[in-house]
Amino acid sequence: MGAELVTEQSTARAAVEVSEHIVEIVSDSGEGAQTAGQMFADLCARSGNGIWTVEIIPAEIEPPSRSRAGASGNRIRIGSSRVTNAGDEADVVVALNEQVLYSRIDAGALRPGTIVYVDKVWGESRDPEVRARYVEAVEDFRRRGYTVIETPIESECRKRTKDPRKGKNMWVLGMLCALYDLHEGTVRDRIAARFGRKGAAVVEKNLELFSDGFRWGLENLEQRFHVHAVPVETPTVVMNGNQALALGVMAAGIEVCSMYPITPATSASHYLAANFENAGGIVHQAEDEIAAIGFALGCSYAGKTAVTITSGPGFALKTEFLGYAVMTELPLVVVVVQRGGPATGLPTKIEQGDLMAALFASPGDSPKIVLAPATIEECFHLIITARRLAEDFRSPVIVLSDANLATGQQPFAKPEPKEAWLAGPVDQSDWDSKVAPMAWDPRTGLSKRPIPGQRGGQHVLTGIVHDEWSHIAYESGVNQRAMAMRSRKFAALASALKPPVVHGDPEGDLLVVGWGSTLGAIEEAVDRLRADGRRVSSLHLRFLSPLEPGLKEIFQRFRKVTTVEVNYADDPDAPLINDETRRRSQLARLLREHTLVDVDCWGPVPGSPLPPGQIATHLATKLDELGRES
Repeated sequence: MGAELVTEQSTARAAVEVSEHIVEIVSDSGEGAQTAGQMFADLCARSGNGIWTVEIIPAEIEPPSRSRAGASGNRIRIGSSRVTNAGDEADVVVALNEQVLYSRIDAGALRPGTIVYVDKVWGESRDPEVRARYVEAVEDFRRRGYTVIETPIESECRKRTKDPRKGKNMWVLGMLCALYDLHEGTVRDRIAARFGRKGAAVVEKNLELFSDGFRWGLENLEQRFHVHAVPVETPTVVMNGNQALALGVMAAGIEVCSMYPITPATSASHYLAANFENAGGIVHQAEDEIAAIGFALGCSYAGKTAVTITSGPGFALKTEFLGYAVMTELPLVVVVVQRGGPATGLPTKIEQGDLMAALFASPGDSPKIVLAPATIEECFHLIITARRLAEDFRSPVIVLSDANLATGQQPFAKPEPKEAWLAGPVDQSDWDSKVAPMAWDPRTGLSKRPIPGQRGGQHVLTGIVHDEWSHIAYESGVNQRAMAMRSRKFAALASALKPPVVHGDPEGDLLVVGWGSTLGAIEEAVDRLRADGRRVSSLHLRFLSPLEPGLKEIFQRFRKVTTVEVNYADDPDAPLINDETRRRSQLARLLREHTLVDVDCWGPVPGSPLPPGQIATHLATKLDELGRES
């Protein structure tokens, strides 16, 4: 067959039409399951399907092979229309060994009826213990109600390569394209683009393996599926949240990214390192997290607002410099791609646990602007907003992404660059020496910033309490006024914001409030309940400091308000927990203080995105409780 792609599909069984499906590919780390998943999702999106992906990443760098801890791969949700979250249980799972599948079972990712394609090579192993574990696992899977199809993945790959570990992923990609009725002709360019830098021989080998998997699928699959795709009429891009963040940095006219590698934020700086110079920017890899933010602040002081990208542990190290940025009123963009915590926590897993740290980290009163994108597209646009706010309000701006957005892929309309997105040229005209370097407007707290090199604008920059002339001052009145002016900027920003839009009816029994990457799952859960006649709505916040206006008025139109967020909250029915001892989720605490409304919360921390079905079940219980109270 060589590298000639299969074009004859007459032997294939007819595909069953479905509106959506969830597919997972899992393997040992290093076998390329993530690459196969990314490429399959990309092909589906380019065909006109809605997609959302979630990377399955082991907690260890080199976990043991054939173990639950070693599961690596990708979940891909494919739909006939726009897809906003990873969904509930999988419809199809391809497992390159039977043991990694158990980690997905433990995560609740499968259901009775899930079709499992498992590599049967392990049942033919020379090692009797491996054979026994395989047979036992396959029997267990069938008892659980899964449809198990033992598949000759490795044996088929050995026909093309001596090292199937480096070929199984392309064979599986071919099989999946056959399984989902995707035209294989579009794959050649994608494979060439993915592996081209490794040389023509590698591209050829991958094409052969893909073609073999596709042909095997057409000839052997008992059941095939077709997810109707809508032809893309407008230019569309497909990317993950970290790529979108990086493109947003370039689109905003930011010219310096100073960072230190940390999971799951590092790939954003990798993308910048590969492309930033084309937009006139540089990536500075500092010796540690503290040096990274210090370097970024130095660039901002010189007139070029910089960005530093990190995750929770790195953000903890940056807090002293964040306080310095607040005191000196230097613009700065800080991207925090959240992961599980505390300490090293769950480096490769999702959590929304850094909200309070973003709001209140660093000593004393240090207000900061905090934004949270809710979609991959917003990861792009909110970086542009952050840069403008940082400069207009002379403040650090923190953008809270998370691991779900960072690694998830989704198509969205290709942004059309606008000159208004870019930072203006550095003003080097003479500074009016009669104007203080921090001439705070008494109403808004805002002031124009002199840039080094402006004649007449020379001043001392200090992290010590100072007056508007940046003169060090210890008098209580000066400190009070400086605090007031720095705070007033946030009132000025809040007055320019619009109230959030309620998803659903403007009043009802239950209002669900969320932030960050939970948007799609919350709205899908709410829509399911509303279709059953339940009086539930939701709203999603993008501005977390200052908060969007009108929240108290919106909350008062509902009998009960609750947050759904992926950070810890005590179960109200747990031992020793009552209304006084209960620790609530972070947004719930913030909203209770802000609105004086008794906001409830639900804060599971499973290390994975919350499925819409699980959210809907919890909300239905809340609604039932309200029904019993009435």
